[in-house]
Amino acid sequence: MPPRVVLVGPMGAGKTTVAGLLGSAWGLPVRDTDADIEASSGREISDIFVESGEDHFRELEAHAVATALSEHDGVLALGGGAVLRPETRDLLRDATVVFLRVGLSDAVKRVGLGVGRPLLLGNVRSRIKALLDERTPVYESVATHVVDTDGRAPDEVAAEIQELLR
Repeated sequence: MPPRVVLVGPMGAGKTTVAGLLGSAWGLPVRDTDADIEASSGREISDIFVESGEDHFRELEAHAVATALSEHDGVLALGGGAVLRPETRDLLRDATVVFLRVGLSDAVKRVGLGVGRPLLLGNVRSRIKALLDERTPVYESVATHVVDTDGRAPDEVAAEIQELLR
């Protein structure tokens, strides 16, 4: 049985927070593939990027997502770049996927200075803009539903998703 819902979106969209709220509301387990990667590798994601490179991280991520999609029936939050791989997008075809859309201003506020976020080294605002521009069409392509998060509290976003998935 696939997850009840899979949350996708960029860093700062609130995937982990909203996943927790949905899990509590529905009485379902919550899983986050970034946490899975850290647990299985024994390293933080930022360390994996620095020590082993982004390509190695994306391999670990693809495996973590495939595993979670096959064995988790609760609420699943994916890392921001997980949808970049075609094989991951293929696996998401059978799932209910909600894209948590966030604009540049809100994403920058939520992410802060990007500490612990390896893709944000340098000018944080310009890096987030580039990631949003590059990835938004990909998120939209896998989404069953799109929920805007700008200017909204996580509980409002979770409530909208609950309504959509009744």
